[in-house]
Parts: sequence; C-alpha cells; structure tokens
Amino acid sequence: MAVDLSFSGLASGFDWKTFVNNVMATQTAPIDAIKKQQTTNTNKVSALASLQSLITTLQGASTAMSAPDLFAGRSVTSSTTSSTWAPVAAIGAAKGSYDLKVSQLASAAAINGVSGVGSSLSPTDDVTGLTVANLPTAATVTAGTFTVNGKQVNIALTDSLDQVFQNISTATGGTVTAAYDHTTDQITLSSGSEIVLGAANDTSSFLTAMKLANNGTNTIASSGTLGVMNPALTLANARLKAPITAVDASGNGSFTVNGVNITYNVNNDTLAGLLTKINQSGAGVTAAYDPSNDRVTLTNNVTGDLGMSVSEASGGLMDALGLSTAAGGTIARGTNAQFSINGGPTRSSTTNLLTSAALGVPGLSATVNTKDTQTLTVTDNTTAMSTAINNFISAYNSVQSFLDTNTAITNTNGTISAGVLADNRDVQDWGTTMRSKIFNAVPGLTGSIKQLSDLGIDFTPGTSQLDITDTTKFNTALANNPDDVAAFFQTTTTGLSSQFSAYTAKLLTADTQQQATLTKTNSDLDTQIANIQRQLDQQRATLTASFVAMETAQSQIQTQQQALNSAFGTSSSSSSSSSSGKLTSS
Repeated sequence: MAVDLSFSGLASGFDWKTFVNNVMATQTAPIDAIKKQQTTNTNKVSALASLQSLITTLQGASTAMSAPDLFAGRSVTSSTTSSTWAPVAAIGAAKGSYDLKVSQLASAAAINGVSGVGSSLSPTDDVTGLTVANLPTAATVTAGTFTVNGKQVNIALTDSLDQVFQNISTATGGTVTAAYDHTTDQITLSSGSEIVLGAANDTSSFLTAMKLANNGTNTIASSGTLGVMNPALTLANARLKAPITAVDASGNGSFTVNGVNITYNVNNDTLAGLLTKINQSGAGVTAAYDPSNDRVTLTNNVTGDLGMSVSEASGGLMDALGLSTAAGGTIARGTNAQFSINGGPTRSSTTNLLTSAALGVPGLSATVNTKDTQTLTVTDNTTAMSTAINNFISAYNSVQSFLDTNTAITNTNGTISAGVLADNRDVQDWGTTMRSKIFNAVPGLTGSIKQLSDLGIDFTPGTSQLDITDTTKFNTALANNPDDVAAFFQTTTTGLSSQFSAYTAKLLTADTQQQATLTKTNSDLDTQIANIQRQLDQQRATLTASFVAMETAQSQIQTQQQALNSAFGTSSSSSSSSSSGKLTSS
C-alpha cells in the first residue's frame, strides 16, 4: 500500500507543516495593513453618509425659509375660545380686527314629502294573520321580553300581532288590553289606571317599533302610523298607500326634477334604485327615504335662496310619494347667509363660506356654522416664522456638532485621539465656511435686519452652536419688521436662505464624491489583497511541494536501508553499529 507522504513528518519526523504556517504568517503583514486601511476608509464612508444626511436636513431647512408665504403669511384667531367657525387668512391679508355678525345661515331648498306614504299594517282591525317577523314597520321587532306595568311580556318572532296582544293581557292579569285600529294604523293600550311601559332589562324592541311610550295616562297610542313602504320592492309592490296610475300599459312613467326628466317602470324599478337614479342625474338634488317618518325628501345640493320643482301628471309617482303640491308635499325655500362687518350694512351670501369678496376684507374668508358675533383678528404668522428659523438653527447646529466631534484631535492624559474625519481638510473647511457665512451681513439691505445678530441670534460662547440669545429682540423683529426679516433671508442669491441652499447643494455633491472615491479605493485595495494572496498561495504550494519531496526522499532512503539490512541478514532491531560491522566484514 502506498504511503501518503503529504502528512507532515511521516518519514522525516519533522513537523514541516507548522513550519510552513509560521513562515507564511510572517508574509501576511502587507494584507493586514491593507485591511486596516480598508476599515479606516469604511468608517470614513459611514461618517460622510451621516454628515450627508445632516446637510440634507440643513438644506431643507434653508429652502423652507424661502417659501413666499412664510414672512407674508397671516394667522387669524377668533375672540370665541371654542369657536367652530373656520376663518382663513391668505398671504398678505389685511391685518386688523373685524367684528363679524352672522344673523342667518345659508340653507338648501328642499321638497318634503308627506309622512306615512306606506300602507297600514292591515286593511282591517284583525291582526291574527300578521306575524311579528314580517311586520312592515320602520324598525324591526326582536324576540325577547318587554315590560308593561312591571310585568314581563314574552314575544317570539313566530307570534302573530294578535297573540302579542293576548300576551300583554295575560301578563298584566287583564288590566291592560291592546288593540289595532286600521283607520289610524296605530296600536292602543288601555287600562283602568296609569300604564307604565318598559324596564332596564327589556330585550325586545317591540315597544319602540310600535312607537309606544309612556304619557302618564291610562291610554297609550302609537305616536305615528306603523306601516311603511318597502323601498327594496318594485314600485308596484312597494306597499305604497296611493296607487300609481299615470303610467302606460307597460308601467312606464316619468317625472321631472328641476327640469331634468327621470323615467321609471313600476314593474321593474324599486324606490331605492330610483332614488339613486335621481341623485346621479343632473337635477342637482339629493333624494332620500326616511323610514322613521315613511317619507321621501328632495334637497338641493347647494345652499341659497334658489328655486326647486318637481312635475308629473296627476296620479304619478310624485303624487304617490307625497312630493307633489297636490299630494301635500311642501317646499322649504333655501336661505342666503346674512351677515355684517364692523357694524356695517347687512350683506348676503348663497353659501356659508363667506369669501374675501363677500366680506370685503382682502385675503380674509370664513366658513360659518352658527348665528353669532365674533371678532376675527388677522396678524402676521409669527409662529410659522419662528418655527422655520428655529428649524434652521437646529439643523445648522447638528451639522456643526457632528463636524466638531468627527474632525477633532484630542489629548487626554497624553493619549492622542483623532476623529474619523480629522485628516480631512476639506470637511474641516466646510464647517469653517459655514460659520463665516452665518454671520456675514447680507449686502444691499436697507432694512433693520442685515445679519443674524439683528434678530437676537448669536453663537453660544465658546462653541459653534447658534442660539436665540435675545428672545425679546427676536420676537419684536418678527412682529414689527417681517418684511425686513424676509429680505434678510429671501433676497435672491444673497439672502441667507439662498446662500445656504446653494452652499449645502455643493457640499452634498462633494460629500457624495468623497464617498465614491473611498469606496473605489477599497475596491482597488481588494484587488491588491487578491494579488498578494495569490503570490502567498503559490509560495505555500512551493514550500509544501519541497517538503513532500523531502519526505519522499527520506522514505526511499529508509526503504533502501531496510532492503540492505534484509540482504545481509541484519534484523530490524539491530543497532546501527552492528549493521555497519556486517557491511564492513562482507
């Protein structure tokens, strides 16, 4: 069997693999140095990326101060603390206080159909055939219990209405009786003494659905008719009290709303579908069904004292729904908003949005929803100004703080430490240039604000951090000289906002380029490492091959020695001296 001589020292007894490893370890120093450089570069890229983010924030804060409505913006407040009005002051709105008196709100015109257009629960007083589960009422009756004079009455959905009446009588020992009157479409409860309905633990909605409520007497009747139409069924089967006769033999009819023609078919169309058709037409109204009052209403989609009309031949759907004047429908005219400013003459608006033109105050408008008198005060929007400037200061300080930390070289008890960007003169210059720009006077200004110190803004002593050191000066400048502040920040090209927006754009480009350069450098260093590693691998292969050859030679010598010893009768255990003697004697 062949012996694998790649095992270290198998023939020679010399651990040459460890020797090779030690030799190669001494050759990796260049790679270690390159990897250390790569780590440094990676840390710089990370720091530059963080700096880039901070500069981007500063650029945004700088740009925000150039917004045209920032220093010309207005704020408006009401003298009523919890006012629900919504006043708005546009850019450049006339400053001052305005007493707005609203004596009437704008409303939309409407046609209100009569209530109770549906058929009664039963055509007779006999309700033995009416099942609770199928009662055509506005509210659904639920099973459970309800209370009459302190006695619980059980009701099941399978009960007839007549059975419920019997249950009431049984539960109250015959002292309370119930009956239905088809002519009034109401239920009446009668007793020899006051009737008390309901309890906190009732589980059935019967009393509510039947519109029965306490009145302090011994007779309680439903507060309204009980039967309602069914808007989900075709018009021919919708339980309308009045028949629809103004249709052709196929059931086709039509009516107009605000001059817009609407067609229908009593055999195919439901009220629900017809209401949707009206709402989607060009009539400019909203049609709705009110199940509680069993009536249909039409309301203009816009407010104001505007006309509204419906028209159809006698006996048509408008009559059946009680929307026509002949059938009892009523028209509620829309109204215009009525108001006055500072005690002036009454003005009018078709909407509750009182525009600047309606108010007669440039830039001021208000949406009102109550009849009230409120004082609206328009002032400069100093809050927005202050917020924008403070955001700029905060962003500027964040950049400077980062630069101070990452470019610093410190000596602590003789130990020198340097920030990750301490050797980057370009980045150090960025901070220096910004500090210079921040306090240079803006050229060409004639107002009271020419540099930041005029706004009460200065460096915190001993630092590169900005602060509002004089809040009185700051607030006074914003309140009294907003135009001068605007000129300082917003003058084209030379204003502080313009300067910093342009300069931060340059810094972002330079930062990106430096990151790209460092990343490219690391890529080149990867190539160097690969080349060195390839040379080292070749050197290891050469050393390994040499030692394997040595092992092979050693093995061959040992094999020859054993053969000689065997030829001359020398045992493997004989000493070297005796073997040598045998060879000499021979």
